Amino acid sequence: MSCFTGSWAEAIDLANQTVNMMTMDEKIGMVRGVGQFSSRCVGNISPPSRSFIVSGTNITIPPLCFNDGPAGIRLGGSNVTGFPPAINVAATFNRSMMYARGVAIGEEFRGKGIHVYLGPAVDIMRNPKAGRGWEGFGPDPYLGGEGAYQTIMGVQSVGVSACTKHLGPYNQEHWRYGLDANVDDRTFRELYWWPFMKSVEANVSALMCAYNQVNGTSSCHNAALIGEGGYLRTEGFQGFVVSDWGATHDSAADNANAGLDMEQPGDWIFIGGGVYAGLEAAVDAGQVTEARLNEMVTRIITPWLRLGQDQGFPDINFNAQNPDGTDSLNLNVNVRTDEHTALVRQIGSASAVLLKNNRTTTTGTTIHGLPLSKNIKTIAVVGQDAQQLNLNCGGGLNECNDGTMIIGWGSGSNNVEFTVPPIDAIADFVQDFATVSSDITSNDLTGGPAIAEGKDLAIVFANAMSGELGFYNIVDGNEGDRNDLNLWWKGGSLIEDVAAVCNNTVVVIHSVGPVPMSSWNNHPNITAIIYAGAPGEQTGGSLVDVLWGIVNPSGRLPFSIDDDEASYGTSIVYGIDPFPVIDYTEGVFLDYRYMDSQDITPVYEFGYGLSYTTFGYSSLSIQASSSTASLSFTLTNTGSFDGAEVPQLYLSFPSSAGEPDKVLRGFDNVFLASGAKQTVIISVSQKEMSIWDVVSQAWVVPSGTFNAYIGASIEDIRLTGTFTT
Repeated sequence: MSCFTGSWAEAIDLANQTVNMMTMDEKIGMVRGVGQFSSRCVGNISPPSRSFIVSGTNITIPPLCFNDGPAGIRLGGSNVTGFPPAINVAATFNRSMMYARGVAIGEEFRGKGIHVYLGPAVDIMRNPKAGRGWEGFGPDPYLGGEGAYQTIMGVQSVGVSACTKHLGPYNQEHWRYGLDANVDDRTFRELYWWPFMKSVEANVSALMCAYNQVNGTSSCHNAALIGEGGYLRTEGFQGFVVSDWGATHDSAADNANAGLDMEQPGDWIFIGGGVYAGLEAAVDAGQVTEARLNEMVTRIITPWLRLGQDQGFPDINFNAQNPDGTDSLNLNVNVRTDEHTALVRQIGSASAVLLKNNRTTTTGTTIHGLPLSKNIKTIAVVGQDAQQLNLNCGGGLNECNDGTMIIGWGSGSNNVEFTVPPIDAIADFVQDFATVSSDITSNDLTGGPAIAEGKDLAIVFANAMSGELGFYNIVDGNEGDRNDLNLWWKGGSLIEDVAAVCNNTVVVIHSVGPVPMSSWNNHPNITAIIYAGAPGEQTGGSLVDVLWGIVNPSGRLPFSIDDDEASYGTSIVYGIDPFPVIDYTEGVFLDYRYMDSQDITPVYEFGYGLSYTTFGYSSLSIQASSSTASLSFTLTNTGSFDGAEVPQLYLSFPSSAGEPDKVLRGFDNVFLASGAKQTVIISVSQKEMSIWDVVSQAWVVPSGTFNAYIGASIEDIRLTGTFTT
């Protein structure tokens, strides 16, 4: 069996035959982790010490290595790539890049001998301050679903198992170990479940249950989520369910009978875990049937067989307990490639969102705005976000923010060893035609403006960061979730003060999510704003490519940007005694959906992003039935630069459906040379035209008229049409 060619049916049959030969102790070893600090990986199991001959095939199960993810290898030693997190991949609105990143991540995991990639993370950004929002694809379920699907297809194409996380709704860090997310069935299906549903469509190997409770029951022994008649299995999921690290509580029988197939890391870690130490006794006592135990083991072995990991898969060659060491367990295998580095830079530039560009020229020479010309001779770079980040921060958790922000902190961070900061990339690029002055060791409100005054160009950097609370450090008073939406280190004041003294100020924001901008975004001296997000290790080079027009920006906001948290309709629950019940009373109305319903105009809307060129939309044609719709239109590059456009399809459901005014249901990423045109077709499936009917417990296409909106953002609609079901 070779990578990705085995069917589920074939793999299940071989797995069942293998399990039937196992002893009780061997089965228990397969479903219980070996302990937090007892493996070369973040998680592992104790496989049988012998081989099995099954249908003429020698089955030798190795220790199954689990490792973070989701934005590249964490604690995997040196020579790994720092990929951009999912929020920036979402900003590309480019399925090909989503897939290519998945392939590259999979290649590096395979090269280190890691069987299971703990990703993608698909947690919906319910609130913009959520600590791990950047690990997922944003607040929109459709965009998140496409990101999940493409990532999984890419990772598993090279024979590495993907593990989508975290089920159920997991949307803040405060009280995450026991808060109760109280969410109704329709909201869960249409919003939070959607990326998991797409993961199942992508044949994901595994799924991780969350720490928190859902509707009164802990996620990892919540049969409604992971049990035989629950959301996951009725969707057709055939892989295994693994706990988040220490997310198990109560008894072994409670978890096993609810649908949990594997417990990690296998021991108690501060808040839970270690319950499967009692699993064998529970089976002996008849509390868990042996058939259920067999099923658990079968589900674990099946993806390993289906992806061909039984043949030619590399041995584990690193040591997560000593990732930077040179002991015999850490061989420091180099899994970086030039292609991976180039891809990170490509995604970094493709995810950069141009929010403002006041470009002026004189006799063909660019005076202000972007792209920059080589006629600019004096450049000021201001703000500590431009300097190299701390390469020795938090033991592989990136728990500080004293340099350029390329990713958040916590278990979703990755190796930052090869970061190219903006100051280095800019200085290197302009060395033959311009001089660079800088004030980047802090956000000095005196020194920064003094450096910028009188320069042809000032580039000012500011950031905002968040991360996982976990058992980790609090970063500058932020316990995972951001305390507020503000830029860190008085970044907004620095921007205003630099703009006051330089009439050609370009602002670059690195951030995990929305930040306030309206106090400075319309300043006449701010000629351009780039929201660069969290671009990964090649942040400097990817930014230079956009600033000087080597790449025409095509990034689009995967969330709305507004100054006021109230505009998002949700909040982070902070200071309540453990553990709060959080009622998801907003239903399916998150981000742009909520803003539309409340007539709130954000500073920059979902899907927004400028280009150095312009595009025209024309000739919309719609073919629809009760089960599908196909929308065709012509896209033309009407400007003077080659570039990519991101046409977006929003549907308005029949009024009886009770849906938001507009919901994203399609997008494309189309590169066109100046003057070129192309016919674009966006198709909508039956499920994408459906709502969840709680009475019939089914996806139902509502009868009536759908309005279709095609445009460059949720607010910039260029074509409209209707179809009837």
